[in-house]
Amino acid sequence: MFITFEGLDGSGKTTQARLLAERLRAGEREVVSTREPGGTPLGEEIRALVLHGGHVAPWAEAALYAAARAQHVGEVIRPALERGAIVISDRYIDSSLAYQGLARGLGVDAVLELNLVAVGGLLPERTVLLEIGVAAHAERLGRSLDRIEREGREFHGRVTQAYTELARRFPDRYVVLDGVRPAAELADEIADLLVLA
Repeated sequence: MFITFEGLDGSGKTTQARLLAERLRAGEREVVSTREPGGTPLGEEIRALVLHGGHVAPWAEAALYAAARAQHVGEVIRPALERGAIVISDRYIDSSLAYQGLARGLGVDAVLELNLVAVGGLLPERTVLLEIGVAAHAERLGRSLDRIEREGREFHGRVTQAYTELARRFPDRYVVLDGVRPAAELADEIADLLVLA
């Protein structure tokens, strides 16, 4: 099974991905936990470039994320799925659809097409979207912000709207939850929805 977590930075997706992985491992399941951008040596180099480098044009940004994702799928995700592991990723294609496709105005379909080619059509079975408002997002961020986190309130508002639109577009795959709820309560609900279903 391939499960992804999405949402604004500060939504709790990293925490929930970790808690779900811990729960599954306690049940003696093989779980591969990973993140995007990153997950491979090349992906981590691209992560440093796009998050901590200088200005990146929107299509260059989308292409760099797709390149990191292609490596990630080929090196980590697909081999893990083929051997029967559960893969849990902190971000995946939907981040590109939300941030570059909608918030940067490149178009969901164009960005989706680029990414589907890059990953050989691999989509997650479930995507957990943790929703938080833009104010909660700003409050939860630390002081050392990356290039994307430094984007203004208007940009992050567009990302929030983008995720709502994606959840409507892919209702069979998306599970939408309130990210401001207590972490333990959310973790129990996610486990019930994904593990026991």
